Amino acid sequence: MVHRVAVIGAGPCGLTSMKACLEVGMVPTCFETSDDMGGLWKFKEVSEPNRASIYRSLTINISKEMMCYSDFPIPADYPNYMHHSKILKYFKMYAEHFKLLQHIRFQTAVKSVRQRPDYSRSGQWEVVTENREGQEEKHIFDAVICCSGHYTYPNLPLKDFPGIETFEGKYLHSWDYKGPEDMQGKRVVVIGIGNSGGDIAVESSRVAEQVYMSTRRGAWVIRQVSDNGLPVDMKYNTRFVHILFQLLPMSFFNWFGENKLNAMYDHSMYALKPKHRLFSQIPVINDDLPLKILSGSVIVKPNVKEIRGSTVIFEDDSIVEKVDTIVFATGYNYDFPYLPSNAMYKSGHRVALYKHVFPPNLEHPTLAVVGFIHALGAIMPQAEMQSRWVTRVFKGLNKLPSNQAMIKAVENDTTDIAKHYIVSKLTPLQVDFVSYMDEVAGEIGVRPSLPWLFFTDYPLFKRVLWGPVTTYQYRLMGPGKWEGARRAIFTQFDRMIQPLKTRKLPEQETSFIGRRVKMSLTVLVGGAATFYFHTRKPDTIPALLARLRPQIA
Repeated sequence: MVHRVAVIGAGPCGLTSMKACLEVGMVPTCFETSDDMGGLWKFKEVSEPNRASIYRSLTINISKEMMCYSDFPIPADYPNYMHHSKILKYFKMYAEHFKLLQHIRFQTAVKSVRQRPDYSRSGQWEVVTENREGQEEKHIFDAVICCSGHYTYPNLPLKDFPGIETFEGKYLHSWDYKGPEDMQGKRVVVIGIGNSGGDIAVESSRVAEQVYMSTRRGAWVIRQVSDNGLPVDMKYNTRFVHILFQLLPMSFFNWFGENKLNAMYDHSMYALKPKHRLFSQIPVINDDLPLKILSGSVIVKPNVKEIRGSTVIFEDDSIVEKVDTIVFATGYNYDFPYLPSNAMYKSGHRVALYKHVFPPNLEHPTLAVVGFIHALGAIMPQAEMQSRWVTRVFKGLNKLPSNQAMIKAVENDTTDIAKHYIVSKLTPLQVDFVSYMDEVAGEIGVRPSLPWLFFTDYPLFKRVLWGPVTTYQYRLMGPGKWEGARRAIFTQFDRMIQPLKTRKLPEQETSFIGRRVKMSLTVLVGGAATFYFHTRKPDTIPALLARLRPQIA
């Protein structure tokens, strides 16, 4: 029986893993190398080895309602897109509220995690730690949850840039970037067009003489501020949209989404258009980048071909001279150096985990990885869902399939990911946010049942169907049900609007026509879904009706 659990890392994944342990009656001990919690969101003026690092101005690109934990809403007066200092404050409130601090051992690094000699019988692990004085200590745990993240080891591919050794200026990885102060009046080349590369290009362009952004593939760029000023994720990350994705071909959504983005700023004209389709890779989220390109502050260039002294030559043979600084926004390598090599199963480019959580090749399900996931959505809700499942498996409340079945599932995942997404050694994993959340929620028994809500609580059904897929939906029923979940869903837009109420205006009534259109669309989608399942999968509807009633904790 699992009782004592080691949690490695006190970032957002580690915090929710500790809470999940406590919810099922297990005792967690969390080891954190830093002197504070927060992981990635704990800003340091100087980057520390083997730790994630952020820059001074960083603001999250996921809105607060879409990133909070499922039973602890972010305060209503907090801005929708929060500065890292606000995020850290929220994590501290969460830790204090659920009494997690007493379970954390700060300034303690995990050196190794190894199976005990009697692992075949006990499933236990030996964890060796080192404190700030350099003293090592051995611990015995029934299970281990790895929450060390994957933004820890910067990828600096200097060998891919001939002549970098001749560069006369300064080069650094985005992991080391803290602010634009050293770029005042300088000529800067940013290599890479991910979210960090876009942020750094925009911020440094405010003080630099000129910024050039080099990209191999290009990128689709979306705005955080969507139609009617709503956060883009609250506008489009809904169950209704998710159902449409199941019913219509992906080519339609690529066409529709790309046309909508190009209507705001033509990606070809802005030299941004990528080689891939919109939903084949997570887009760049940046409201300021198109304006900076339009104003000439940022100039988009192709991949770097060669570097000669202070001159950078690009693949189209264009040249930029007198370059002072090169920033490599070239992503991160991932590793679990404290784990034994036989604990990780490899499939294609990736460390392959069953449902992206459990190593499929171990004799006992007493090792899990939480937060090692990549989707167009915040890590906090996904990590929370994973940890709720993990702790139930540890406790024996849920069972995993056989090793053979898990390995087969992992290989199928690898094939599906390669088929639908652009993957590489740096980005070996991507999932659809709602599909993945629902899949893991189904393992626990907490996936919201739309048919059940339709018949038992129609006002809630409408908000679950049309509203954003916030994590409160996964506390409506089943194990871990939270009595405040329904109210949290009904008030989520109130919390979104609250920080914007800085000038009182007369309220407008909801359009009667708008309500009618929504009702018609609901009937249309319901009819289309029923017809689809009736003709393509005739056994689905009878099976659904047979188990309509949800699981009750």
